[in-house]
Amino acid sequence: MLTVFIHCFIIIFIYTGIWFAAAVYKKRNDIADIAWGIGYIIICGYLFFCYPATPVSRLLFLLVTAWGVRLSLHIYTRNKNKTEDFRYRAWREAWGRSFYIRSYLQVFLLQGLFLIIIISPVIHAALVAPATWNIFTWAGLFCWLVGFYFQAVADWQLSVFIRHKKTPGTIMQTGLWKYSRHPNYFGEILMWWAIFIITIPLPNSIFFIIGPLTISLLIVFVSGVPMLEKKYKGNPAFEAYKKRTSVLIPMPPRKL
Repeated sequence: MLTVFIHCFIIIFIYTGIWFAAAVYKKRNDIADIAWGIGYIIICGYLFFCYPATPVSRLLFLLVTAWGVRLSLHIYTRNKNKTEDFRYRAWREAWGRSFYIRSYLQVFLLQGLFLIIIISPVIHAALVAPATWNIFTWAGLFCWLVGFYFQAVADWQLSVFIRHKKTPGTIMQTGLWKYSRHPNYFGEILMWWAIFIITIPLPNSIFFIIGPLTISLLIVFVSGVPMLEKKYKGNPAFEAYKKRTSVLIPMPPRKL
């Protein structure tokens, strides 16, 4: 199994290097967000063609590929004809002379390492997944579909809101966003926990809980929720929205 992980790391090492070169040429590091989903698809393709697939592993490849295609297309469409994302632009300004080396190490290569960790339950399943579906397969599939709904619908609702927004500083507070400040992130986390649920019956699966744990911690404490909410800190509309709306798990708004 270690050999498979090494092969996957080599693939992603080359892959992130190509995208880093493209980022230098385009002068925008936010293309790393487009590369994120595609990287998972490439790993699934490698596993599918190089190792015997079972119905369960095929399902995992399909789910990850569907997630990756939708997410990458969404980010590409969102960023098209716009300036570099504010998070990457801030790093560009802060890193100064060390911008290129830090971009490669802290954006592209680090992202590749996280990718391997997060997809590790799928890599594990590619080698030992059972030939038939079981109750964990069905439970995981159900959770994944719920997560996909939240992420896809929330992203669509937000894109429509931004496209028609007329007053700067207004905050999305309708649809799924009425019940969670980050329903798309909730969907993302749920989908990766669903992937892990499908792999629970596999031997030594508990070690690969690091996959969903990693994406959960990144979104909740590092690059997801904190960075976005920092952008709106001090905005009166957001502060009021924040007081009555759950940060992640969808819940009825609190009455103030």
